[in-house]
Amino acid sequence: MLFTRESGILLPVSALPGRFGIGDLGPGAQAWLDFLAATRTRWWQVLPLGPTGYGDSPYASYSSFAGNPDLISPELLVQDGLLDEAHWQSAPSFPTERVDYQLVHYWKRSLFQVAYLRLRDHAQLQTDFDAFRQEQAGWLDNYTLFMALKDQEAELPWSAWPAGVRDRRPAALAEARQTHASTISFYAFEQFLFFRQWSALRTRAGELGIGIIGDLPIYVSEDSADVWSARELFEIDEAGKPLRVAGVPPDMFSETGQRWGNPLYRWETHKQQGYAWWLARLQAVLSLVDVLRLDHFRGFANYYAIPADEPTAVHGTWEFGPGADFFETVRERLGNLPLIAEDLGGEGEPIVTSLRDRFHLPGMRVFQFAFDTDMDHIFLPHNYPVNCVAYTGTHDNDTVVGWFAKAPENERRFCLEYLNSNGIHIAWDMLHSLWASPAALTVAPIQDFLEFGTEARFNLPGTALGNWAWRLDGDLLTADLAAHIAALNAEGERTYSD
Repeated sequence: MLFTRESGILLPVSALPGRFGIGDLGPGAQAWLDFLAATRTRWWQVLPLGPTGYGDSPYASYSSFAGNPDLISPELLVQDGLLDEAHWQSAPSFPTERVDYQLVHYWKRSLFQVAYLRLRDHAQLQTDFDAFRQEQAGWLDNYTLFMALKDQEAELPWSAWPAGVRDRRPAALAEARQTHASTISFYAFEQFLFFRQWSALRTRAGELGIGIIGDLPIYVSEDSADVWSARELFEIDEAGKPLRVAGVPPDMFSETGQRWGNPLYRWETHKQQGYAWWLARLQAVLSLVDVLRLDHFRGFANYYAIPADEPTAVHGTWEFGPGADFFETVRERLGNLPLIAEDLGGEGEPIVTSLRDRFHLPGMRVFQFAFDTDMDHIFLPHNYPVNCVAYTGTHDNDTVVGWFAKAPENERRFCLEYLNSNGIHIAWDMLHSLWASPAALTVAPIQDFLEFGTEARFNLPGTALGNWAWRLDGDLLTADLAAHIAALNAEGERTYSD
């Protein structure tokens, strides 16, 4: 059993409190860990940590292996002697409730360029940086060259680059590495800073008895170092364009389904290579976190393939994924990994549930999904198996308060009856019910503990822009709130001792 009656709180790093426009790995993150410890909460769940691409989405990253430079703390760079506090005087007037990703990105990049120039004056840091580049060369060389070329080509996707670098012809790549050596080194330096700061934060979490649950998107972005450097592993044509893309078919939530647009895997090629790329990816992410949520787990059993020229997900076909062969290989090569199967959308499909159960992976339950049917619904807490992770809602859901305000009358009535609630504190009524469930791990977004409405929603699936920007006001992390959450953990017998 991966979990033993524990609890967690979901809060993306980008949403942490902080003074520079986005949550980062500095004092705000350390204060968050102290708050978690005061609540006696065992787990902090985050979203993918990679550099965000289209739509500022952590699920559309430029790399499966890299960290997001926007999360680097300027305050920690002052402690390292790479910046002075005076450099902060150039900070724009950042909004406090939402992230302006473009503003953050360009300002922080200017800071990191100063820090990069100062690196030469810090012998030990220079030595550590050189060692980092050597140790991580397997993915870092491709990522840094990819980012340097995106700079050169005015941020165009790699499929629109000149043919020599687009097709990775050796002479063109060698010339690009020489021409862009300084930029490549700078992008490597950003990664060095991210991993250095993340490592220190994770060490602090461990000292407090707090584990970190990470998130691994099943698919990668078309415009990424992953696809550019290993195109044979993806369903793309000679020009770098996808042949078929990922998504889900029409359902009760969408008449046209969801066309995600990610290129699909050539699973037979992955199998022939012993799933080497996937093994490296799993190892890389698990070097950063303690437990890993496998996003869209059902895609390993069967997945929906949409012709790339289709504008919606209406027309597609179901194809078999790698199934048990993939997970047997992972187990043989890496052992029994601490994985959570995000099996939503496949919870009633034997091909999905049998794969999940064969490898004893905890699946997921979402309380908000429980009220559109009857008392036998698998998303009602009294029906949860022990080996599952149960949520009030995930990053893709509205907050509990927001959901309840917009739910159909029959669902609202069922919810109130089930919870024996008057609806005034519907989020906390739902938390108490969830925490009392048999689920080995219960998790809720911090927004639900704060009883926030739709204004605090993090993502609306099916929309490309305007998501991932909500931020937490640090003044709301009070001693009273910590005591309230600690009491909930005690009541649900989910308190841990460090």
